Amino acid sequence: MDLGIKGKYALVTGGSHGIGRSIALALANEGCNVAICARSADRIEETLKELKCRGVQAIGLTADVMILADIEQVIKAVIERWGTIHILVNNVGGGGRWGSSIIEETAEQVWLDVYNKNALAAIRFTTRAIPYMRKQKWGRVVTISSIYGSEGGGRPWFNMAKSAEISLMKTMAMDSRLARDGITFNTVAPGAIMIPDTGWEKERNRDPDGFRKMVESQFPLGRLGTPEEVANAVVFLCSERASLVNGACIAIDGGESKSF
Repeated sequence: MDLGIKGKYALVTGGSHGIGRSIALALANEGCNVAICARSADRIEETLKELKCRGVQAIGLTADVMILADIEQVIKAVIERWGTIHILVNNVGGGGRWGSSIIEETAEQVWLDVYNKNALAAIRFTTRAIPYMRKQKWGRVVTISSIYGSEGGGRPWFNMAKSAEISLMKTMAMDSRLARDGITFNTVAPGAIMIPDTGWEKERNRDPDGFRKMVESQFPLGRLGTPEEVANAVVFLCSERASLVNGACIAIDGGESKSF
């Protein structure tokens, strides 16, 4: 299937590792030129090499999305190089394991930091990309939330931040001014994804047998997902073929979540 996005310009936040890296590479496989931002210069350089091997233009920018000036510099650098942004993937986030399981013992700063890293970063990137999308009458914004954005079970600061991301995309999708300029806003909500150097891998390494039993009992597919499986859904939402998909929140979780 031709997804119709060859030659488009995409920005993937947190695009040097895990889900973000897989999304960046999947977009490049479709012929998109891809800019990524992240904190690790080494990981950025490694991902840039992979992107350029696919015959597309690639930009790598070091940035901390908790800092507004860094976000503005990312947008500025992309616009100076390419003049526009067709696709924005708000992937950067985290904080699901921050703080304490005892809510009242968790500092208020944790709540603020998790919100800022997830929802506020998505707000800042999205509002700065929209003017360019409106000008060209085409745009795709996809935000990576979590299944915990639409059901209980996680730590509350993480659930609240991820719920805010879903709300942001849905509300913006309902703005006819933006929709009629050809811009869509959607959310992808991953379940448990096995990513190197993250919490799930650490748990598996700490207690392989216990981890295997937990996965077999709690996950319908008997396994965790992969970043590539999330990326496949994101790339479709970024495509011409998904023109009627606007305001959706799509769970990529193998049946793990309990919400409808």
